[in-house]
Amino acid sequence: MESNEDATFRAEIRQWLEDHLTGEWAALRGLGGAGRDHEAHEERLAWNRYLAQHGWTCVGWPVEHGGRGLSLEQQIIFHEEYARADAPARVNHLGEELLGPTLIAYGTPEQQERFLPKIRAVEELWCQGYSEPGAGSDLANVATRARLDGGEWVIDGQKVWTSNAHESDWIFVVARTEAGSARHQGLSFLLVPIDQPGVEVRPIEQLTGGSEFNEVFFTGARTAADLVVGEPGKGWGVAMALLGFERGVSTLAQQVGFARELDDIIALAKANGSINDPVLRDRLVQAKVGLSVMHANALRSLDDPAEGAESIAKLVWGNWHRDLGELAMAVAGPAGLTVESGDYELSQWQRLFLFTRADTIYGGSDEIQRNILSERVLGLPREARG
Repeated sequence: MESNEDATFRAEIRQWLEDHLTGEWAALRGLGGAGRDHEAHEERLAWNRYLAQHGWTCVGWPVEHGGRGLSLEQQIIFHEEYARADAPARVNHLGEELLGPTLIAYGTPEQQERFLPKIRAVEELWCQGYSEPGAGSDLANVATRARLDGGEWVIDGQKVWTSNAHESDWIFVVARTEAGSARHQGLSFLLVPIDQPGVEVRPIEQLTGGSEFNEVFFTGARTAADLVVGEPGKGWGVAMALLGFERGVSTLAQQVGFARELDDIIALAKANGSINDPVLRDRLVQAKVGLSVMHANALRSLDDPAEGAESIAKLVWGNWHRDLGELAMAVAGPAGLTVESGDYELSQWQRLFLFTRADTIYGGSDEIQRNILSERVLGLPREARG
């Protein structure tokens, strides 16, 4: 049961979005999101800056750092109402929801003063330099290296699957800064400008036609010596803390989007008659039940996070959403096998099916999440590693 204060806040943000998602902004409804970040990027950037001007970015940050200092319940309300309004996907999720809270927790006052205001105003966009060709879900296998040269870090290596690097101004990089170190030891968390000769960004075209993923090559790239977050060589803890922020309140908004997709698939099933197939009808019901369980688990985890909750959540939503993509194609039937034009124009269901194949891989594959739960939570014997 919502308190009167929370209900008032819900009404406030709902009314604000209704009043302002009009005129030039109305056409942006529903644009962007996973697999569709190429849609109307400049227009969505302008919308995000408009949100910032009215105080609707970084709503969970403390007031002293430019945020609204909203309670956990009100942050959930904000993300839910934003998703329910079908407002355009925001362009600086990594800066606002991940790096910002990390800098507030671990950054120096100088780093906070330099970067937080520009993140809040959406004047600088960020991307995440974690995964590498040999260190995807197994992040501790990072091979990208950095060394101090006078007053700068010099970085050499490669990152991959770097979302929206081609649209970003800065990248936060996990790099090995201690020679001879291995696994979790000797890593540092560096803040690196992208617009410099030592950084090359190469977009990777996806099955869905977009190129939001990128390879990023560092060849003598440089950043200031004081742009390391936390202690040099102790970056693993900072990197893991950031991942904790990644699976925070914004997951509730993600589930609102999932619910909209499921409702649309049910509507399609009614329209084309596939709802009369008892097997498909049962799969639709199971999807509805699964979404309710996912929502309840997310609320429980936010209220009282248990060890392994992040891995459980990733396994649940990744598999549910992948299965939803398969269900969408089953409901679409033969029509789901053809494109609408000769230009490879995918339908929303084809795009959903193709993109969700990656849901159980990115952000930590199912195999890695199960190992985390079995070894670190249940205390089972470790998997043999070469």
